[in-house]
Amino acid sequence: MIIIDDIRAVFHGDPAARNIFEVLMYPGLYAIWFHRLAHLLYKIHVPVIPRFISQVSRFLTGIEIHPGAKLGRFFFIDHGMGTVIGETAEVGEHCILYHQVTLGGTGLIKGKRHPTIGNHCVIGAGAKVLGNITVGDNCKIGAAAVVTRNIPANSTVVGNPARFVHREGVRVPDDEISWIDLPDPMGKSIEELKQRIEKLEAKLK
Repeated sequence: MIIIDDIRAVFHGDPAARNIFEVLMYPGLYAIWFHRLAHLLYKIHVPVIPRFISQVSRFLTGIEIHPGAKLGRFFFIDHGMGTVIGETAEVGEHCILYHQVTLGGTGLIKGKRHPTIGNHCVIGAGAKVLGNITVGDNCKIGAAAVVTRNIPANSTVVGNPARFVHREGVRVPDDEISWIDLPDPMGKSIEELKQRIEKLEAKLK
């Protein structure tokens, strides 16, 4: 039964969960249950009520999940406050999200515009996974990471913009530039300023 699976996911995902009474106080659990009801009504095209349920859930738990999002079994949101999951997001089985995670879009396009997360993934606090991208099975996304490109299975990414620590199960050398790295305009400005200072110091000498 899927409700039992959700409870088991809490015990599996949080070592602080010692008994069923504590588990039943987790707001993430109620957010998932509210969502499962809203999603069921959404799939059979019941108007308004699914969105109403999601807004009630948001008010009570601080977690916003669009009724259209697809969540797999054994899914767990730990702490959860500020977590947002968009309409076309898909999350696989045995996944854990921490607080302030966003599975969001990057524009106003219609259709599939939110991420697809594989099975057995962990997304750290404050991470942003944005756009119609795919995160493969067994991936870890570090706290506060910003991910806008596909991540292959068995990989770990950290940072803003996200860079690989492990790619497909293999440790990435520290000096390797990740293919999802973006230019650092602030770093470039600091380097240019440093060069100007060095030129001025040379003139003064």
